[in-house]
Amino acid sequence: MTAQPPPTEAMLLRSDANGIATLTLNRPKQYNALSEQLLKDLSAALTQIGADESVRVMILAAHGKAFCAGHDLKQMRQHPKHSYQHDLFSQCSEIMTKLTRLPQPVIAKVQGMATAAGCQLVASCDLAVAANTAQFAVSGVRVGLFCSTPAVALSRNVARKRAMQMLLSGDFIDADTALRYGLLNQVVEAGELDDAVAQMAQQIAAKPPRVIQLGKRRFYQQLEQGLGAAYATATDAMADNMMLPETEEGIDAFIEKRQPNWN
Repeated sequence: MTAQPPPTEAMLLRSDANGIATLTLNRPKQYNALSEQLLKDLSAALTQIGADESVRVMILAAHGKAFCAGHDLKQMRQHPKHSYQHDLFSQCSEIMTKLTRLPQPVIAKVQGMATAAGCQLVASCDLAVAANTAQFAVSGVRVGLFCSTPAVALSRNVARKRAMQMLLSGDFIDADTALRYGLLNQVVEAGELDDAVAQMAQQIAAKPPRVIQLGKRRFYQQLEQGLGAAYATATDAMADNMMLPETEEGIDAFIEKRQPNWN
């Protein structure tokens, strides 16, 4: 697992290989706290990836001991006006929403501590794999700031009482507990994190992109709807999916007992 950043001052790094784009938070000395500039860079990078048809999967990673310590509290204290704080939290919320609306599936690769908005980042990704040494918390309450915006993503991943316990106590939970709560998909040894995330990304990247993108979009759409509307959305999605040539090829290959040729 890569713990040290390459020699660069960029707060956010991007690398691409085999249809998989990796964005890496690169403020290790600040525990990858979400400064104004990092939020701007992250928003711009997500826009670029969303429009890049060569990207089938995105990985969100970080350099250093921490995945992300949340907002940059020192920077926030330098701007006491309500308008500044509101704009900052709005900007962060837009990024979290953008992760779920990105056409490509997003995997959080969590090598270290993820707190407050950092935990929110993990919860906002479609999938999350963590090293067994990682820890998670929505710890704002410890400094008198209830994590209301992280609570949005957290409460959509874990059971309500679990989320409230984390929010009210500010206590850390370990990776195995986060897995049990539903915040993570997989926990691995720290030295196996790179391979585990790569394997998951490659498995998704091998599927037809339009099928994956349609499925992700409709999944989040129905999630916020009532039962009847959700089934209507899902019905439209299934019918639209059946019209894709990739689906015709996949079903024909299944019937003919052969591997599909989606190229």
